[in-house]
Amino acid sequence: MRIHILGICGTFMGGLAILARSLGHEVTGSDANVYPPMSTLLEQEGISLTQGYDPQQLVPAPDLVIIGNAMTRGNPCVEAVLENNIPYLSGPQWLHDFVLRDRWVLAVAGTHGKTTTAGMLTWILESCGMAPGFVIGGVPGNFSVSARLGETPFFVIEADEYDSAFFDKRSKFVHYCPRTLVLNNLEFDHADIFEDLNAVKKQFHHLLRIVPGQGKVIWPEQDANLRSVVAMGCWSEQETTGAQGQWRAQKNCPDASRWTIYLNNEAVGDIEWGLVGEHNMHNGLMAVAAARHIGITPHDAANALNSFINARRRLELRGVVNGIEVYDDFAHHPTAILATLSALRSKVGGTRRIIAVLEPRSNTMKLGVSKNELAPSLARADEVFLFQPSHIPWRVSDVADACVQPVQWSADINNLVTMITKSVKPGDVILVMSNGGFEGIHQKLLDSLSTLHAV
Repeated sequence: MRIHILGICGTFMGGLAILARSLGHEVTGSDANVYPPMSTLLEQEGISLTQGYDPQQLVPAPDLVIIGNAMTRGNPCVEAVLENNIPYLSGPQWLHDFVLRDRWVLAVAGTHGKTTTAGMLTWILESCGMAPGFVIGGVPGNFSVSARLGETPFFVIEADEYDSAFFDKRSKFVHYCPRTLVLNNLEFDHADIFEDLNAVKKQFHHLLRIVPGQGKVIWPEQDANLRSVVAMGCWSEQETTGAQGQWRAQKNCPDASRWTIYLNNEAVGDIEWGLVGEHNMHNGLMAVAAARHIGITPHDAANALNSFINARRRLELRGVVNGIEVYDDFAHHPTAILATLSALRSKVGGTRRIIAVLEPRSNTMKLGVSKNELAPSLARADEVFLFQPSHIPWRVSDVADACVQPVQWSADINNLVTMITKSVKPGDVILVMSNGGFEGIHQKLLDSLSTLHAV
């Protein structure tokens, strides 16, 4: 087939393009912004890209158009597809119909940790000779791509609760039909598409409804929201993690870079890896439990995790200038901010100062839904710098007023960089948090620090 993908440069849609090309289809695509690294990756796969949405790109008409969930009515290409009756599908629907239908799908869902946990699970399978297919919303550090078909029935997928397309408002994950389902956690997020927490729970329960009876659902027993979802009905085998669950993790050092896996109170594997933080220990435990469902022992899974490399932008060290470290993290929700800061604090100890720099960029943050949780989530930082985005209906100064530590804010990136540079001292740790590019603030900080501390 000749397939054209609208919104191709997102990680998920780009991954689908790679899979479609691997299946032998001729693939083209367009996006509002075509730029590296995704554009380079796609072009290397022989996929032709168009900047923008001029409907001429649909002449002659392709056999199928896959429409990304960022596309809306009024988009010139969307209107042309509808006007000319060109066959179209959402990305998740295409993935189900043409890739997942005959596979053993291992899906990782939850508000936090999906990309990391899916990457861990994929690496465990790869290390143990399973050669899985996968689609992950980031490029796992052990791989060079975010998606591949694989060579066995096993397929790992990051199962996102965001909606599928303008014409299909169900969560993406209801299309994936998993046999092994990891539910990491559940909180209110994506306030742009969900009215409240109950609306999110309903979608998660729709996901539970399609897991086979002999499939497996793995979830943390201490998560009250997930417990209420499971209580709505679960027809599959279950395993739980936590103090009362079958699976438990015990950290063997303060930053949780060394920990032990327990199954039914028996030690079954030891981890010593480059990651830090109890949230990553939890992610790793979920991945080990999921891998066991397809026959991989916890011991072998633990050995694989010892060489796991996380995706970029997960507490990633971007540079060091005069003993000042600059980290980047994807944190997009108060819970993720707290977990990242806690992990960093356990890594650097209590004597070094942590400078937190936050851009409230996720749709939920922009709407101000989680505004009141931001100050408490930043409590582990010694000093805070906030960026005020334009066109959001609230002021970051409200968060600044609620913080207990020194806080400064600005609506100008360059001014923010200057303020941070004046405040930091040798030995400090700067943590930049945003789910976007943050106007390149990481490099601007490193350049500014180099100038300031040049000898």
